[in-house]
Amino acid sequence: MSGKAFGALDVIDILDPADTRVDDFRDLNSVDRRPDLPTGKGLVIAEGVLVAQRMLASRFRPHAFFGTERRLLELADDLADAGVPYYRASAEVMAEVVGFHLNRGVLGAARRPPELTVPDVLAGARTIAVLEGVNDHENLGSIFRNAAGLGVDAVIFGAGCADPLYRRAVRVSMGHALLVPFAGAQQWPQDLNSLRDNGFRLLAMTPNPAAQTLADVMDGLAGQKVAVLVGAEGPGLTETAMRASDARVRIPMARGTDSLNVATAAALAFYERARSGD
Repeated sequence: MSGKAFGALDVIDILDPADTRVDDFRDLNSVDRRPDLPTGKGLVIAEGVLVAQRMLASRFRPHAFFGTERRLLELADDLADAGVPYYRASAEVMAEVVGFHLNRGVLGAARRPPELTVPDVLAGARTIAVLEGVNDHENLGSIFRNAAGLGVDAVIFGAGCADPLYRRAVRVSMGHALLVPFAGAQQWPQDLNSLRDNGFRLLAMTPNPAAQTLADVMDGLAGQKVAVLVGAEGPGLTETAMRASDARVRIPMARGTDSLNVATAAALAFYERARSGD
């Protein structure tokens, strides 16, 4: 049934798990063969209908989709003008190709476009998140989802951060890692000076009780550009990054608790920024 049409879409049935046409979706759990490794094929994989739709709306242009009949029906309108093949397969065939049973039933694959630079993502931005040492993909994905929902314009990565285009990060972000602009700092932490040169006030998140409260500082920065700095789960920001900031800010905590998950802490900072106005 290869090449079978589905309206105006190019739908190709995959009956054999060894079919090379779906190699871009193969072995997604493999440590060294997975297609989303930047050192290998360097692909971006969208998992699920909503993430696939956001990939279609992003600068990450998909070149193929692989999924079940049910997901094809759900995506048909979105794919009408995409001009890419949809490789249709049973859930069983998909599982053999991917390496596990995929509950979400559809994958999209895109090649990585040229990376944005820090000046690229700063253009027109008023609120940015700056991450240092955030090396957990789920935390990273959650930060992107929070950033999108609370009006953060861009994300900048300092030293030690995980790959934001790893499949799990993209999935946890609900596809917002493909939509919120991001860039890696080329010189860390010296690039923090370029943020200040562009008019940003740098706020370093810390559990230190001597720091100013987040809400008080944000209220004083209404109308100004703000960069929120967050660090790794556990160690937090390095002292070097802290010294480069304009203020150290904390979230008041109940007795017996010293800190929150990094994605949760970032979300509270983003909320306070949205509440105070930019």
